[in-house]
Amino acid sequence: MDLRFTPEEVSFRSELRSFFRTQVPAGIRAKVSEGRALTREDYVISQRILNANGYAVPHWPKEWGGKDWTPIQRYIFTEEMLLAAVPLPLQFNCYMVGPVIAAFGSQAQKEKHLARIANLDEWWCQGFSEPGAGSDLAALTTKAVRRGDRYIVNGQKTWTTLGQYADWIFCLVRTDPAAKKQAGISFILIDMKTPGITMRPIITLDGRHEVNEIFFDDVEVPAENLVGEENKGWDYAKFLLANERTGIARIGLSKERLVRIKRLARNMPAGGATLWDDADFRQRVASVEIELKALEITQMRVVAAQARSADNRPDPASSILKIKGSQLQQATTELLLEVAGPFALPAPDHVPDPLSDWTFDHAWADAAAESYFNNRKVSIYGGSNEIQKNIIAKAVLGF
Repeated sequence: MDLRFTPEEVSFRSELRSFFRTQVPAGIRAKVSEGRALTREDYVISQRILNANGYAVPHWPKEWGGKDWTPIQRYIFTEEMLLAAVPLPLQFNCYMVGPVIAAFGSQAQKEKHLARIANLDEWWCQGFSEPGAGSDLAALTTKAVRRGDRYIVNGQKTWTTLGQYADWIFCLVRTDPAAKKQAGISFILIDMKTPGITMRPIITLDGRHEVNEIFFDDVEVPAENLVGEENKGWDYAKFLLANERTGIARIGLSKERLVRIKRLARNMPAGGATLWDDADFRQRVASVEIELKALEITQMRVVAAQARSADNRPDPASSILKIKGSQLQQATTELLLEVAGPFALPAPDHVPDPLSDWTFDHAWADAAAESYFNNRKVSIYGGSNEIQKNIIAKAVLGF
């Protein structure tokens, strides 16, 4: 199998590389590189720059702003974006609800939402997980009862990422309690300004307000907000999750972080030398680099197979990419935390003795611990690694 890029693909990569590094503000890209939290405005600015140049939703149907790119071009696009530390287009908009509406929504839903989703004129959040339904999502209990031209929604969702910014939420709700778990679920769109919705923040271990819990108390939703057919929501959810896992290995992100780790380690004092002079540390960096290269080749094999196939169904091998990719993302944040050392600790503005004579800019280290803690989640979201192993056992190994 020839995994080399064609001359046309190399040119395509060069164009993207130049665009990402010159058109997206450096301040936003620095936040991404250092693992700092982005503001709502950061997301909007970046995505609107991408959308104005046709780069927000290239994987969508062409009639709604997509591009007729090959799987290899889509791979190059995502990796170059991550290498440049450009924020990915908002996942909930561009990789989740947008593709679902484009594939299964009514014409009225497409015309109302898709352009606004792509330009981040509407901010969407995800209403899937519940206190008793996470990895076993089909156990959800939030219900929607049809009354005339309305659904009445009652229940609770949790781990709603960036819900505090959201204008809309797409929810899985139970519409047929008598059916088996997967068969009685529907996919519905809810305006967050609707009376009866209460949101409460969940402060995570890194001190951020990134996720929330949401309560629905007799929330009235127009029946026209149902996507597709009633009780077919599980099929749409599987379609959505396949889109969510696209590029979930985040190889470009880990490669960019390794470049930073090596650069910073060469300037980090360690007993009269630098951390990079420590052979054990260099060996661990090299080990992660080797594993990352192996993962990159594996992903390129999967992409090449997709390019040769007329079958657009997701490759179950993507579960392998998800597992190893999440492990390497966590490994790179562990190395970065080690480079930051004591500077990763919360501290007052002054640097106490005996560190006061260290005369280098260590502001980047403030985010190292936050990034380390925040990345503990990557082995859970998008389908936990344990669930991915089950998928591999059944769909790849045939057990």
